[in-house]
Amino acid sequence: MPTPAARIAVIGAGWAGCAAAVRATQLGARVTVFEASRSAGGRARSVPCAEADGGMLDNGQHILIGAYTQTLELMCTIGASPDALFQRLPLDLRTPDGHGLQLRPARSAQLAALSAIMRAQGWNWREKWRLLRATALWRLQGFSCPEHSSVADLCQGLGPVVFQSMIESLCVAAFNSAPHETSGAVFLRVLQDALFSAAGASDALIARTPFGQLLPEPALAWLQAHGARIALGQRVQALRPTADGWQLTCSPISTHDAAEAPFDHVILACPAWEASRLVQGLAQDGLQGNPQGIQHLQQWVQQANALQHVPIATLYAWCPSSACSRLPPMQALACTSKDEAQFVFHHTHRQRVAGSTGEVETLLAFVASHCTDERQALETAIATQAREQLGLPTLHIIRTTIEKRATFICRPALQRPAMRISTGLWACGDYVHGPYPATLEGAVRSGLQAADACCAALS
Repeated sequence: MPTPAARIAVIGAGWAGCAAAVRATQLGARVTVFEASRSAGGRARSVPCAEADGGMLDNGQHILIGAYTQTLELMCTIGASPDALFQRLPLDLRTPDGHGLQLRPARSAQLAALSAIMRAQGWNWREKWRLLRATALWRLQGFSCPEHSSVADLCQGLGPVVFQSMIESLCVAAFNSAPHETSGAVFLRVLQDALFSAAGASDALIARTPFGQLLPEPALAWLQAHGARIALGQRVQALRPTADGWQLTCSPISTHDAAEAPFDHVILACPAWEASRLVQGLAQDGLQGNPQGIQHLQQWVQQANALQHVPIATLYAWCPSSACSRLPPMQALACTSKDEAQFVFHHTHRQRVAGSTGEVETLLAFVASHCTDERQALETAIATQAREQLGLPTLHIIRTTIEKRATFICRPALQRPAMRISTGLWACGDYVHGPYPATLEGAVRSGLQAADACCAALS
């Protein structure tokens, strides 16, 4: 356990940073969280929107699944009840024509997955048999494959219908990338944990509240109640090692002493490009006279900069409640281009009365993963999908959010930056070396592991 005087700076208040700060506080450290934004949550945060009910929207529609065990446990720790905050539903990947997988509750995850394959509409028996044979082989091999294999390599024996309707859909939804550029090893790990590990692991968890209320805001309240310091609107400009630890330079200049005293350890919980900037500055200015240390830092920076980030778009729109009343909370869509959405979320708990007509409207969120960044093309294509696949009238679009660097492409044999950067300097986030792609669960697990390693080094 660290001594009571041990001070840890967590730079970034996204889901990874919140996880790291809570765990380090639990382990007895004195934690200060620095966040450049005025709100916590990182990519999965809530943002003001005048046209939304309550004046808030999420910065993109996100989804959790039952296999996100560390995230759900962390929510319980900080007093955010998953049972109250999520609507839990068996995973349903069927498109409006009824084709695709629909999982139903079963005694075991394996039984639910096999039953879904057998019942899938739009697949002939030969295609189902090929998929059953492939899943049996993956299980026999311990859901592992050579690191250089892509998902396309892994699924060569599957028919084109199953490959397009299931494999491509899972890659885009979970990895935000196409099968040929997605790591087969990580894909199998995700498949095992989500579909073949425990009953309910594949369940979709649909948030009943804005995402900021799920983890970031309760985490900051918990941290403050347990003595941690929160410095919002404070961007860390530079790190500097001193004889007593680490000195931080912030902008704007802090009006309190949060950044004045040196920290024993620093955890970088900011995005890859921001962490790279800080580490590069350290290599240039902070470790002069230490060639070996500078070389190690530069290698870390190169790996962080080599990550290729891709966008995700979310189109929010009001729709007459009478027109979308039969729409499930999460509906998969047939998608043939990067300008189209893969899913639409039906937020039945978020309604309004339209001022001009007095008609009740419900909020819909269309998600286009691995998309282009042409806003007009996205809005036109998604409106056409809504009309042709769902029979919905003209949508009242209130916002199209495009997160241009939403996730990194988890390529085969990708060398991701390590958690330990230097003595007393750590990194966490969904991009740091770990078992999962860019997911909220990956971010939370990375934050917990960084805090554990940091506090173990201080013991």
